[in-house]
Amino acid sequence: MHAGELSLGYQAQGVRPEQKPDLSPVTIADKEAEKLIVKLISEVFPDDGLLGEEGTERKSMNGRRWIIDPVDGTRDFVRGYDLWAVLIGFEVDGEVVAGVAHFPARKQMYSALKGSGAWLNEKPIRISEITEISQALLCVNGLNTMRRQKFAPKIVDWMSRFWAVRSFGGAFDAMMLCSGHAEVWIENTAKPWDLAPLKLIAEESGARFLNFDGGSSISGGNAMICVPALEPAIRQFFGC
Repeated sequence: MHAGELSLGYQAQGVRPEQKPDLSPVTIADKEAEKLIVKLISEVFPDDGLLGEEGTERKSMNGRRWIIDPVDGTRDFVRGYDLWAVLIGFEVDGEVVAGVAHFPARKQMYSALKGSGAWLNEKPIRISEITEISQALLCVNGLNTMRRQKFAPKIVDWMSRFWAVRSFGGAFDAMMLCSGHAEVWIENTAKPWDLAPLKLIAEESGARFLNFDGGSSISGGNAMICVPALEPAIRQFFGC
């Protein structure tokens, strides 16, 4: 909550992005929010490991690790949109057991605890009951970099099979699926901090989480989330 409020203040002032080596944007809000999150965690859990998008990395002394994306959706952030999020996942022995996706500008807090379900603010959320692609909403992130994928020549024809296609933003689209407003989500490129809480929230809401190669790792470099009924069709398209 505190990091989100800090970043909201920077967004209200207006910030100028810098360019990281991977050509993605970064702002003072990203950096200061990560510092704040790390400080608050370290004060209470000094032996826990840390991994943050903006460079934080600390080895765990006890098998526990916090994975942090202080401003997921920096492009939305600098353009003044409200679809950016603070993402935090908590691992124990390599498994994410708690996760939060906080959208400060929308006053929305998605969360999950392993084995206890997923929530939007104080309301439980579940995936939709749609079972046919012709009735399903597909969310796609990273279309501008998808040409490098082996399935790129087929993606437009495949998308035409869906009821609708949307591309609002990575974490926001994923949470749409988890709360029953979409059925398939594709993320073309992603790091562990992009996926750690999303994977758990998806699974606790009843969805399936996959990588393009059929794995199920936050370190797989990409991700798909879908309702179980559509998993066979998704695997068929991706060849996994």
